[in-house]
Amino acid sequence: MSAYLEEQDFTAKKVDYSLWSRLARYALRHRALLGLIVASLILVALIDTAYPLFTKYALDHFVIPRSTDGLTPFAFLYFGSVLMQGSLTFFFISRTGRLEMKIAYDIRQDAYRKLQEQSFAYYDNTSVGYLLARMVSDIANLSDLIAWSVVDVVWAGFYILSNLVVMFVINWRLALIVVTVVAPMVIAARFLQRRILKYQRESRRQNSIITGAFNEGIMGAMTTKTLVREAENQREFEVETTKMRRVSVKAALFSACFFPLIISLGAIGTGMALYFGTNSILNPDYFIAGITVGTLVAFIVYASNLFDPIHHLAHIWGELQGAQASAERVLALMDAPIAIVDSPEVTAHYGDVMHAKRENWEQVKGDITFENVDFSYKPDEPILRDFNLHIRQGETVALVGETGAGKSTIVNLICRFYEPTGGRILIDGRDSRERSQLWLQSSLGYVLQTPHLFSGTVADNIRFGNPSASDEEVRRAAELVSAHSFIEKLEQGYDTQVGEGGIRLSTGQKQLISFARVICANPRIFVLDEATSSIDTETELLLQDATREVLRGRTNVIVAHRLSTVRHADRILVIHKGEIVESGSHEELLARGAQYYQLYMQQFMYDV
Repeated sequence: MSAYLEEQDFTAKKVDYSLWSRLARYALRHRALLGLIVASLILVALIDTAYPLFTKYALDHFVIPRSTDGLTPFAFLYFGSVLMQGSLTFFFISRTGRLEMKIAYDIRQDAYRKLQEQSFAYYDNTSVGYLLARMVSDIANLSDLIAWSVVDVVWAGFYILSNLVVMFVINWRLALIVVTVVAPMVIAARFLQRRILKYQRESRRQNSIITGAFNEGIMGAMTTKTLVREAENQREFEVETTKMRRVSVKAALFSACFFPLIISLGAIGTGMALYFGTNSILNPDYFIAGITVGTLVAFIVYASNLFDPIHHLAHIWGELQGAQASAERVLALMDAPIAIVDSPEVTAHYGDVMHAKRENWEQVKGDITFENVDFSYKPDEPILRDFNLHIRQGETVALVGETGAGKSTIVNLICRFYEPTGGRILIDGRDSRERSQLWLQSSLGYVLQTPHLFSGTVADNIRFGNPSASDEEVRRAAELVSAHSFIEKLEQGYDTQVGEGGIRLSTGQKQLISFARVICANPRIFVLDEATSSIDTETELLLQDATREVLRGRTNVIVAHRLSTVRHADRILVIHKGEIVESGSHEELLARGAQYYQLYMQQFMYDV
């Protein structure tokens, strides 16, 4: 829902030039390349301006007098200009293509870094489809527009300026008549601008919705099949694509009005130059004097050419309006506030996510304390109130309770995926905010309920958290979690490709590999969040026996609905509505016959 609201918040009625100036700085990062492009464009514009003067000279000195005196050097000069223009055009096109790729690279790097720095809260509230639309299509559109708009604006600007200078030098009265059509162009452009921007913004928003629908349709294909939702999904998708078509057609129609308008007004301006210039030649007493045939032809060419760069500028203006939504969306991603930020003092000492100062890191021991912690995802819906808990170094603590009791919230606060709204959390006796996020999270091993593997081999995924791990260490980690036997049976063993998201493996196999991945990273704090829910009972027993030795001496926090997985925990905490209502070992809690006993008996009867 928040992603939809974020799109609707973009309500600017005109092109925001401050926004585009920010994006233009990506081009300025490559000043040397940009300078070469601009220099070549200025020379091209000057050569373009010289061509009508060549025509004027040829008419007045060769055609009208029927003379060939000086024709040879003139021809060499003319063809030399053509050759130079062709070379310069090739140069700036090739260099602008390179600039476009560099801009796209820089924007994607900055955007991806911002995504890496974001906390879990951001991903909880932002659709994958919207992020993909920003990172792929929006950035591609912007890099193309920024790079090539530089070309068009520089060329058009110098070409218009040089044309106007020459026109006023040749005959200022005739030049004034021609430029009178520029004012109507500006008025019409302002009239169309708001409408184009409105529909282009709606079009980009619908594009994000469609991208999100594609993503959900692909990721949820199995659910769609089992619930026989194909026809309904198609109808819902058709509704969104119909909206996209409607607003895109409106945007295209308004954008299309620009170019006939420019062409028509340009033709009027050229016609006026032709009318008054012809009268001046035929009638020596006409108010515009001193015009030769060559001057008139050159002037008509200049008048015609004057509106060609204006046409380019109008096209750029239309593209800027169309891409305004893309620019807003990309910069909204980059400007999105980061929920959890280390203080400048902490960053200076410990480094940040991209530049860790590991030499200053103290070793994580694993002592965890909650002191009067309050937390809520929404202001009016508290999850934890004045919550206190101490987990000793090397202790295994299990959190059990009904869904929504706050178990995963406690774990997420330990991992500093979220910050408490009140109180504080101590790691090894110090407030977690006094050290960097990376310091803590580099010593965490988190096994999720829903395992996620990355594209690559089985071995790549196991050493994901420890890239320097040897093959023997990878194999040892797999053996400890009882994954080695099934891995060896795969087609290429540890070199088997797992596919996107681990699609080529079963859920249980993916979970075992995610276990091995955490063990290979050798963390000080283990967090198991419903980690055995996807594993069959036999494999679970093997896994418990295998990992008991591995977990010894580390701090372990286990969230579980399946109570058989927590029997050997040092302490079991029963969580109810964000409070600890019972605490003790498995045997102690059963002996009390209270809430844990009821949970255990209900599950035992259900399993039977």
